[in-house]
Amino acid sequence: MKNIQNLKSLCRKAAFKARAEAHVAGHDNKANAQLYNYLKTQDSNLVIAAYMPIRTEISPLPAMTKISKRGHKICVPVVVKDGTPLKFFEWTPETKMVSGAFGALIPEKSNRLIPDIIITPLAAFDMNGYRLGYGGGFYDRSFEEITKLKEITAVGFAYSSQEVLAVPSEPTDYKLDQIITEQGILSF
Repeated sequence: MKNIQNLKSLCRKAAFKARAEAHVAGHDNKANAQLYNYLKTQDSNLVIAAYMPIRTEISPLPAMTKISKRGHKICVPVVVKDGTPLKFFEWTPETKMVSGAFGALIPEKSNRLIPDIIITPLAAFDMNGYRLGYGGGFYDRSFEEITKLKEITAVGFAYSSQEVLAVPSEPTDYKLDQIITEQGILSF
């Protein structure tokens, strides 16, 4: 267990460096075009969860804004407390946002929704569909909790340079269905 945590920590450090370099290179527009093209093919009755970017995370906001104008319901995650799944609250471009955990913006007042599609940020991903996050397990717990209620689609959103040969994984790590980058959509 300790060895896997050490591997994850080392991988995370390298991944954050690669992500920061990609962030500066400015591939956000191409990636958002890919994300929007994916989302516009989804049934408008589905609830889509995205996220409010922090640090050098690729921002899904342009795609979220465009898809919300097509009638899709969008929600964003809120950290309630450590060690628990995320809760998702409705978002529109007009939603009043306030500062939440880890510096992410969250809706001040909003309806709670249960997403059908969850777009997640990540530090690194591999061609097996595994993602490496920040290490808090929030998304893995959320995927596990929501899949007990209904089928979901888990989508990583990242720069292509965040790909690694293999993400160190454990049984509690949830496998993604797709990864969307500026270069296209990978399905697993």
